Amino acid sequence: MKISDILKLDAIIADLKAKNKSEAIKELSRAVSPVAGAEAEDVTAVLLEREQLGSTGIGGGIAIPHGKLETVKSIAVGFGRSIKGIEFDSLDNRPVHLFFLLLTPEHSTGGHLKVLAQISKLLKMDQFKERLLSAGSTEQIHQIILENDEDF
Repeated sequence: MKISDILKLDAIIADLKAKNKSEAIKELSRAVSPVAGAEAEDVTAVLLEREQLGSTGIGGGIAIPHGKLETVKSIAVGFGRSIKGIEFDSLDNRPVHLFFLLLTPEHSTGGHLKVLAQISKLLKMDQFKERLLSAGSTEQIHQIILENDEDF
């Protein structure tokens, strides 16, 4: 499986309008919920609940909000980019520009961890991040991910 197998074009936001953490999570939830087969409000609630355990802003301008929902039947991924950056309580206290959102079924463990590992691997590549930041459209973002994605 590849990230690009589960990241649908409709779940990519090239220019997030959110100004803060909760708005970002709501906006990303609305984009990924149809793909995940879940209600946007439920997605938002589970992600905000997860954020209370500790920020998923991992530093370097990146956040990977993630959660598990009973109504989600298979792994779903969303992506969002904020040109201005969003305060997200990140580990390095810097704004977040790149968001990968991950939703998995309630009882999924192995798949959840594999997808997180693949996303983390991609985001360690500086050129990949730079290309995502400078992409001109949703389609370009999707293409960049396709080009760099590998089986996991």
